[in-house]
Amino acid sequence: MISSSVIILALRSAQFVFAIIVLALTSYVAHWYNVDTLTSSPSQINWLLAVSLFTIVSVLYLELAPRFAPKVSHPYVAMGLETGNALFSFAGFVALAVFMSKLLFCRGSVCGAAQASIAFGALEFLLWTASAVLTGKEALKGGLSFRRSPPAPLNVSQMKETSAA
Repeated sequence: MISSSVIILALRSAQFVFAIIVLALTSYVAHWYNVDTLTSSPSQINWLLAVSLFTIVSVLYLELAPRFAPKVSHPYVAMGLETGNALFSFAGFVALAVFMSKLLFCRGSVCGAAQASIAFGALEFLLWTASAVLTGKEALKGGLSFRRSPPAPLNVSQMKETSAA
């Protein structure tokens, strides 16, 4: 059976790659709105763009902090980031899907990029949900306590009395 750490690493890799894809697609759509139209890009596009940036930062923290800076890595933070990313991705792709459904027309490459960003946003949601479930399962295996191991006692040398000669 495949180790859960291998599954988590595969999920993190997919999350990172899909975040870059969503970032590229939503950046293209936002650029089109800002340059080719007289209006600024919709908040739904901007939200999904921000979510993709947050995902990239989250994946970097979740993978690099435990390896290189274990003191700044905490299970509560990991669970918060994973559930937060799942909720943010869900809100982003649903909001953009509703926005796209209310458009009077949608054509060209910018429309295809927006539709693709909805699909990749939905995949991001599924990936974050899966990794949150796996992380929660691992946390429950170790017990409900998220406490770190107690700090090691300080080596305080005892003062010795010296006899005065």
